[in-house]
Amino acid sequence: MDTLCITGGRVLHPDGRVREGDVVVDRETGTILAVGRDEAVAEHAADAAGTLDATGGLVIPGLVNAHTHVSMTLLRGYADDKPLDAWLREDVWPAEAELTDDDIEVGAELGVLEMIRSGTTAFADMYFATDRVADVVDRAGVRARLGHGVVTVGKGEEEAIADVEESLAVAADLDGAADGRVRTAFMPHSLTTVGEEHLREGIERAAAEDVPVHLHANETRDEVDPIVEERGERPLAYAADLGALGEGNFLAHCVHVDDAEIDLLAETGTAAVHCPASNMKLASGTAPVQRLREAGVTVALGTDGAASNNDLDLFDEMRDAAMVGKLAADDASAVPAGAVVEMATAGGADALGLPGGRIAEGEAADLAVVDLDRPHLTPVHDPVSHLAYAVRGSDVRHTVCDGRVLMRDREVLTLDADAVKARAAEAASDLVARVDEA
Repeated sequence: MDTLCITGGRVLHPDGRVREGDVVVDRETGTILAVGRDEAVAEHAADAAGTLDATGGLVIPGLVNAHTHVSMTLLRGYADDKPLDAWLREDVWPAEAELTDDDIEVGAELGVLEMIRSGTTAFADMYFATDRVADVVDRAGVRARLGHGVVTVGKGEEEAIADVEESLAVAADLDGAADGRVRTAFMPHSLTTVGEEHLREGIERAAAEDVPVHLHANETRDEVDPIVEERGERPLAYAADLGALGEGNFLAHCVHVDDAEIDLLAETGTAAVHCPASNMKLASGTAPVQRLREAGVTVALGTDGAASNNDLDLFDEMRDAAMVGKLAADDASAVPAGAVVEMATAGGADALGLPGGRIAEGEAADLAVVDLDRPHLTPVHDPVSHLAYAVRGSDVRHTVCDGRVLMRDREVLTLDADAVKARAAEAASDLVARVDEA
């Protein structure tokens, strides 16, 4: 048996407790064989073909970025300090119109590099040239739930139908790629950017093939008010009528949801992905995360795209989620540290329907080791508190996905970091030049 042993550290268990122990991984199956310090673990560790030193560190589940547009790393810092609608129409959409498939691949490489270096092992991505993003996932060794984003507003009927067809085709063709580490979804952009006829047909066809649905919902009041005015119902009631709610489906943002919509999410088993940094930067509002969790909704965390964040560090997102969650609830005890850590790990894996999120025998070996021997992490009264409030992505020492070491001692092994950064800088410069000329 080809095994890897992560030794000398402490381990975050599914119950939220931290205990000293080793983690033994079966690299052939990509699963966890044993956790702890008992005799059985010691026997596995003695026979391990490889080791990772976790001394002074904390072994945690690999983080799950449950909503992003990873190739938007090329637009990091390109346009800031604008409300969502103006930002999209005046800056982002014109730039995206000039993107090439090569740009999208390079941007995805940069984003995945950043995520590996900050302990993220899985992500959900809604964008374009999805086959090129899947290639990056394959090379880098991470997991992803991928989909082609559909927008039909402003398009002719033939072009709109083609967009829906492409998203459905991508979901069928790429599912199971990268040795099963790529899963797919039908991804209409939102309830206001895709026409009802196209939403209804696409969602029905996806459901018939057991393909999950992912879309933006209730991100801003501008995504709520037009539906209420035109249809006389709330957006998530409309989504339910379309068939967009249900087990396996997940919605990004869910900022402006009322109690009835929260109940709808809970009753249908639809997950919500909280993107606090993006919501704050675009002044979209504050999602009622405490109420969502109390209602039994699975809540995950996402960074959204790097253009509206402006990084892909999920530790930042944990801190933001905890703090803005307290403000939204007007309660300092709301959205505590343990809750945001769960949202970034098990909650994300559950929302995306991907393996991982928990450290236990038989679970996927998707792991990160956080180095706690840092001035800003001293003393360690409560490691879980540190994960939520003090750890930075740069504190991650090792990253493992599917039993494979992706980063050892801060060196990414599956991507050439310097080459990726150089290609991305050149691609971003060329992209901006094309936008200026358009």
